[in-house]
Amino acid sequence: MINDKRYYIPALAPVYGSFHEIAETLLRVFVGFLLVLHGAPKFGNLDGVIGMVESLGFYPGGVWAPLLAATETIGGLLLIIGLFTRPAAFATMIVLLVTVYFHWVFKAEGFGGAEKSLIWAAVLFFFVIRGGNAHSVDAKLGREF
Repeated sequence: MINDKRYYIPALAPVYGSFHEIAETLLRVFVGFLLVLHGAPKFGNLDGVIGMVESLGFYPGGVWAPLLAATETIGGLLLIIGLFTRPAAFATMIVLLVTVYFHWVFKAEGFGGAEKSLIWAAVLFFFVIRGGNAHSVDAKLGREF
């Protein structure tokens, strides 16, 4: 049994060692799933999304709206399977940073309005740096960004 003195409860060291990678995988899959749930419906309401992105100053909205929907949906799917994990996380992180601006500055909601977007951007930044892991298509292919 591992008895690591750095833990307050050394007996938990094997638990942490056994579950850290699966916890990371579950977080990546969960984040990807939520991005798909958030992005896919945008394809059914592109007119509304066009108005929203143009209100933020992104013209032409007819280009940015489908790009936003695709980034969230396809980026989410790629995160779920762990393929091109870093670029998918980076693209979706940029989207979330734009939503930080939208809530904090444009809607003048401050930190309270941007808090969820900041959390999401931080989680996505983790995957930009970390990549997939052993439980990803990237790992199965033996290649990653």
